Amino acid sequence: MIFDNHVCKLGEGPLWHPQRQEFLWFDILGRSLRSRSGVWDFDEYVSAAGWVSHSEILMATQTGLDLFNLDTGESDRVVDLEADNPVTRSNDGRADPFGGFWIGTMGIGLEPGAGAIYRYYQGEVRRLFDNITVSNAICFAPEGETAYFCDTNTAQIRAVALEPKAGWPVGEPWVAVDLVAEKLRPDGCVIDAAGNFWNAQWGMGRVACYDAKGGFQRAISVGGMQSSCPAFGGEDLTQMIVTTAASGLSAEALAAHPDSGKVFAIDPGVKGQAEHRVIL
Repeated sequence: MIFDNHVCKLGEGPLWHPQRQEFLWFDILGRSLRSRSGVWDFDEYVSAAGWVSHSEILMATQTGLDLFNLDTGESDRVVDLEADNPVTRSNDGRADPFGGFWIGTMGIGLEPGAGAIYRYYQGEVRRLFDNITVSNAICFAPEGETAYFCDTNTAQIRAVALEPKAGWPVGEPWVAVDLVAEKLRPDGCVIDAAGNFWNAQWGMGRVACYDAKGGFQRAISVGGMQSSCPAFGGEDLTQMIVTTAASGLSAEALAAHPDSGKVFAIDPGVKGQAEHRVIL
């Protein structure tokens, strides 16, 4: 069912804020942060966030990570991120179990290999993986020992081990979910409390569930053709919302999928993980 009727050009980055008990999400191309109770507009692209306190989130923008106050609308720069590169912007991101924040970048015009995956932790930004075209699927195993990410263009969600003290990646990544044979385009991803992947698949109008070994379990349709990212929330973490995008669809596609760009609520029948807090 429809959760919010606003049509996003590029809906992304849904986040359940546990202290405010509400979902937040972004319209990247619309340069806005949205909820059912408010809308915040910006002068540059904004795409993802992690919660810091009742009033504050760490928000990824086109040029950096900002501490944004949801009550006052004030924003303070925490650290620059590719601020000297006019080609790129931020995209998918999520807080990790250690209090850090992972964020991907990508070319504004989908320039091949222009993006990267970064981690912010205790004041440091470290570039983890480069040569990324469309950064997506950043999420974490329930036990906190593994991180996941993807370049949508490769059709593979990769995994990397995390060292147990501070959560920095160790060793080489491996393929956790391989969608090459199905020619699917993995977008945003979240992992439930049991360790299953819930992946929004661009152009398919669905969120697909895969087990911890990468095996397909089931898929749930949403009304927008370009499904972009899921998030668990609600008081008991059993609700899921899914952002979608209207940008780039032909008139024929929009006629066939008139609710594209809206945010949808689905019942996955499972419990999600609580969103981790970013520790500044």
